[in-house]
Amino acid sequence: MVFKTHDNTGKSEVYQDAKRYYWLIAYASSSITLVSIALYVYTLAYAVLFIPIIYFFVVIPALDALLGEDPYNPPDDVLVQMAEDPYYSRLVRWLIPYAWVILFTSVWLIGTYELPLWLIVVFAFGKGLFAGGTINMAHELGHKTNKTDQWLAKLALATVGYGHFCIEHNRGHHIHVATPEDPASSRMGESIYAFALREIPGAFARGWENEKQRLQKKGLSTFSLKNDILQGYALTLIVFSICTAIFGWQVLLFLVIQSVVGWYGLTQANYVEHYGLLRQKNENGKYERCQPRHSWNTNHIFSNLSTFHLQRHSDHHANPLRPYQTLRNFSDLPRLPSGYPGCFALAAIPSLWFKTMDPKVMEWAGGDINKVNRGSMSC
Repeated sequence: MVFKTHDNTGKSEVYQDAKRYYWLIAYASSSITLVSIALYVYTLAYAVLFIPIIYFFVVIPALDALLGEDPYNPPDDVLVQMAEDPYYSRLVRWLIPYAWVILFTSVWLIGTYELPLWLIVVFAFGKGLFAGGTINMAHELGHKTNKTDQWLAKLALATVGYGHFCIEHNRGHHIHVATPEDPASSRMGESIYAFALREIPGAFARGWENEKQRLQKKGLSTFSLKNDILQGYALTLIVFSICTAIFGWQVLLFLVIQSVVGWYGLTQANYVEHYGLLRQKNENGKYERCQPRHSWNTNHIFSNLSTFHLQRHSDHHANPLRPYQTLRNFSDLPRLPSGYPGCFALAAIPSLWFKTMDPKVMEWAGGDINKVNRGSMSC
């Protein structure tokens, strides 16, 4: 697929998206869980069920370090053409039924083979790492306005029981991002663990309140069948109950663990995306408009291809409706030291995270502590 562009003289040229087929790496990454299952069925070796964890925390960061970064943007005059090309949206949409295939195959493994409890926990943890990626697919689709993508986002979230995400994210996080009022924006000096205890319940409460207000404006009860959050939760409950009834309690344990790890994956992303960054208030007391500088950015190639440019988060928050294939890099953005998996590993050791990131936050703020998000202490 080629797109028409023009040079400085107005002469027509063609542009080819170099990443067009590399986005299929997202499918390869998602398939790691199935690869580990196939290897276990063939070998019965416990070690192969560790593969998803090793891939996430070792292979992806290593490939990011090896392949480096991609700072380039498509020409401005092809962005609309790229946004309208259905190929890109289809890639994301087809990952949703694939996520369900992976989930059911995992359930089959747990229910069919007599795995020791500790191995079920290990495999559930590895599966949950990629369940966080399914939430990311819901994130991309949840920003669309058509009903098909909205329902696909709901189906994606049902695999991890996180039905409130799109409502909270679109009507809460994007409004309050990089402020002390946002439970999904981390504060300088706040560990990932303290943030998780604030963000996970805070996101649920805000999402529920937003949906409650939406229904009230339509004259509907909060517990109406029109409640988008309850629709997602109901689907999760039905599917998880059927799987448990067929395969037993160990499947329920697996489903719960992989869901919670998936939630934590989202929490990790939120933690690194806005750590310490603060929007300033205008003279009228309102926060300035969200700009690219209010989100941490990274252009590491492999992890960006695996997550559909989630890590070009700066342009996403400045332009929430911009599709992933057209998200841009800017030269003056705050930058993370690695792709997300590497940052997640770093954040798991708070002292190392603070040592790495706090100086970056202060540099971003020009040395002014009052321009940093420190929660209630921020000005």
